[in-house]
Amino acid sequence: MYKIRRKVTVEPRPELHVWAVLPCVPQTSETAPLEERLEGTTMLIRDPRTARMGWRLLTQDDGLALVPRGQLGDLQDYHKYRYQQGIPEGVCDLPPGMALPLESNLVFMNGVSFTKGCYIGQELTARTHHTGVIRKRLFPVKLEGPLPASGISPGAVVTVTATGQAAGKFRAGQGHVGLALLRSETIKGPLHIKTSESQLVTVTAVVPDWWPTAAK
Repeated sequence: MYKIRRKVTVEPRPELHVWAVLPCVPQTSETAPLEERLEGTTMLIRDPRTARMGWRLLTQDDGLALVPRGQLGDLQDYHKYRYQQGIPEGVCDLPPGMALPLESNLVFMNGVSFTKGCYIGQELTARTHHTGVIRKRLFPVKLEGPLPASGISPGAVVTVTATGQAAGKFRAGQGHVGLALLRSETIKGPLHIKTSESQLVTVTAVVPDWWPTAAK
């Protein structure tokens, strides 16, 4: 049973740090297995979105010392990796009032429950899910060609090269990888984005191999 409106206390813990422990790609025989840990101020749990995102480590100690044969990366490495896996995160990837749960593939990442409620848009989300018709999805994309110094602008139109029709819009990215909301029937391309400098950047959409077969 759950008591609604239960009083809780939220306090900052600045001494704790959050680490993303990402798996090696591809996996090797030397990859060290990890097990969940709940010890004092150390918490190591699986990322619930997908096994491709590995683990989350919360600790006040040196996170790298707790992961055998781990290699230290930075925040840019993390964002690049999750874009390659097609994982949206935060308001840049999921703009409030614009991003729909099913188009954003949240159902693939344990982000939507069809047995719990209530939330804004629940009826529309459930109805769309059960009809099985989702015409647009957030796809990971690769960008080829010279990019503007500031990168591709969020909302830049992705165009079907052969017809000139709009396939969707670029959402966000890191360097030559990112996410774009595209009509599913257009992803085989070829696609492109015309930059503010009138240069064409080739866009290649990718269907992640961890997605359910029905979505591919």
